[in-house]
Amino acid sequence: MKPSLFAGNALRGMLIGTAEVIPGVSGGTVALIVGVYEHIINGISNLVRAFGFLLRGKPKDAGKLFREIRFTILLPILFGMILAILTTASVLEPLLDTEPEIVRAAFAGMLVASLYVPIRLIGKNFRSIHLVILIIGGTAAFGLTSVPNAGLDNPVAWQIVLFAGLAVCALVLPGVSGSFFLLAVGMYGPTIAAVNNRDLGYLGLFVIGAIIGLLSFAMVMKWFLDNYRALTLSLMIGLMIGSLRALWPWQDQNREPLGVTDPTVPVIALLLGAGVVSLTIGLERYLRGKAIQ
Repeated sequence: MKPSLFAGNALRGMLIGTAEVIPGVSGGTVALIVGVYEHIINGISNLVRAFGFLLRGKPKDAGKLFREIRFTILLPILFGMILAILTTASVLEPLLDTEPEIVRAAFAGMLVASLYVPIRLIGKNFRSIHLVILIIGGTAAFGLTSVPNAGLDNPVAWQIVLFAGLAVCALVLPGVSGSFFLLAVGMYGPTIAAVNNRDLGYLGLFVIGAIIGLLSFAMVMKWFLDNYRALTLSLMIGLMIGSLRALWPWQDQNREPLGVTDPTVPVIALLLGAGVVSLTIGLERYLRGKAIQ
C-alpha cells in the first residue's frame, strides 16, 4: 500500500472517529462526506456473510467474500478512528464544560453543511413520498434529542454492552449521533472518562457491544440502501435536520433551549464549522475528479 493512500484513509478515519466522540455529530455523516460510507457498509456486510459461510462449512464462498473486502481502505480508516477517539476525548471533555455554546454552534454548522451529501445522492429522484419520510425522520430525531437524561452514571456490564451496540449504529446510519445517544442515557461522561483513563474493563465491554451492533445493523442498512436508496437517504436527511435540536447553542443542564445571549462568537463558530465541512466536501470531489481523469 502506498504511504500516501494509507495516510489519506487514516485521515478519513480520524475525521470519522472525531465525529463519533462529538455529541450531535454522526460518524456515518462524516463517512458520507469523505466518500467511504459504502466501503464501510459493504465491508461489514461481506464480513458477516463470510463468517456465515464459514459456519456452514463453505470456505470457498467465504474466501470469495473476504477478497472483496477493501482492507487497504478499511484498516487505515480503523487505525485513524482509534487514534482520533483517544486524542479527541481528552481535548473535547474540557471544551464541552468550558465553552459549550461555541462547541455546539460549530457542530451545528458542520451538520448543516453536511446535508449537501445525502441531498446530492438523491438528486432528481426526490418525490413527495421522500418528503414525507424526511418529515417523519426529522420529527423522530427532534423527539429523541428532547428525551431527558436517563441517568446511567455507573452502568453495569450488560448496560455497557447493550448501549454500546445501539450507539455504534450511528456509524452505519448517517444523521444519528452515537455520542448524543450516550449523552441522552447518561453514559457519555463515564465512556469519555473510560477512554481518558484507559479503563480496559469498561472499554472491553464497550467494544464487544459495538462489534455486535455494527455487524448486525450494517446488514440491515445495506439492504435498505440497495433496495430503497432514495427513501433511506431521505430518512437520513430528516434525522440530520431533527438532530439539530440537540445543537442549539444556548441550553440549560437539562438540554432545554434558552434565549440567545451574545450570538457573535457562536455565529462565527457555526460559519467556521460549516466552512470546514464544505471545504472537505469540495476537496473530496476534486480528488475524485482527478482520480477519474
